[in-house]
Amino acid sequence: MTANLLEFDLEGLAVFCDGLGEKRFRATQLFRWIHQRGASDFDQMSDLAKSLRQKLKSHAHVSALPVISQHISADGTIKWLFDVGDGNAIESVFIPEDDRGTLCVSSQAGCAVGCRFCSTGHQGFSRNLTTGEILAQLWFAEHFLRKHLNTDERVISNVVMMGMGEPLQNYSALVPALRTMLDDHGYGLSRRRVTVSTSGVVPMMDRLGEDCPVALAVSLHAPTDALRDNLVPLNRKYPLHELMDACRRYLAHAPRDFITFEYCMLDGVNDQPEHAQALIDLVKPKRGLGEGVPCKFNLIPFNPFPASGLTRSSAATVKAFAAQLSEAGIITTVRKTRGDDIDAACGQLAGDVKDRTKVDARMAKQRVIPLTQVSS
Repeated sequence: MTANLLEFDLEGLAVFCDGLGEKRFRATQLFRWIHQRGASDFDQMSDLAKSLRQKLKSHAHVSALPVISQHISADGTIKWLFDVGDGNAIESVFIPEDDRGTLCVSSQAGCAVGCRFCSTGHQGFSRNLTTGEILAQLWFAEHFLRKHLNTDERVISNVVMMGMGEPLQNYSALVPALRTMLDDHGYGLSRRRVTVSTSGVVPMMDRLGEDCPVALAVSLHAPTDALRDNLVPLNRKYPLHELMDACRRYLAHAPRDFITFEYCMLDGVNDQPEHAQALIDLVKPKRGLGEGVPCKFNLIPFNPFPASGLTRSSAATVKAFAAQLSEAGIITTVRKTRGDDIDAACGQLAGDVKDRTKVDARMAKQRVIPLTQVSS
């Protein structure tokens, strides 16, 4: 079986080329052909020695994921469904804006965390994606979009690991993919423009800060452990005080001087003034009671799906909630919903997953949310 070269970061590709008796500079040339030019045919790689091209034909290939479907939203958002084998499919989304182009990338076929408000979690979990399967989403999207838009310029300026899956539960495949995104011989993206979103896998947050610090977004969604235990079950393992400590530690390495907290607005569940005040108390420094967490909040209008049993907060409620946080000195934005007409908005990515985790039983236990009084 030949190796798919999308599986390697530059260091890995150098080791592979060394095994073929080739020097490191050949790996760099090959890396550029694959990621910067989108080449998959070794005969196209004209500055590689003919002998190397012959070796590559015998020992390697560059293969994208098969595209099952492509949907283009009225707002220009594009969603792709990719086949990753064994009955599993994953989704990626391109979001064009005036000043940037963002690709939302999946890291797992499904997700084992099981957040109440996320369609992926209701699909269950099948397996981790490989480094090559993570990178194949970017490789395909970048070079498809250049042709689609008839440009030689880079189209994707930002990557967010906010698709299907919990990226930090697939750490060994994630980090080489991130390194390829950042590598000047690969996609050359700024650390500030590559974001890993996590529901709060504390030990892996610490490792990421040491190994490959990029922008970090934390799926918070609740100001108290009692509520977050239900909405984000991982909180039972890593409760809020541990998560806030990990956020502070990450900032020592981060390319930005703040953590982004994602907060999905759920009608009557986590969107009341007392919840906003509890968030302020959680992240703002108090005299003699801790450091606080330098942060911004990204409020996300919930994108409903039938199995959730949840509804979206009203626009007026979201506006009042944002104003309360802003008045406390916290930078707060409300995410503009993009691609909801093609089920490409935040929390709507579901793909097609052969669950191995008894998701129906797990989610049924979470459908009743205990509404406890939040002290103000």
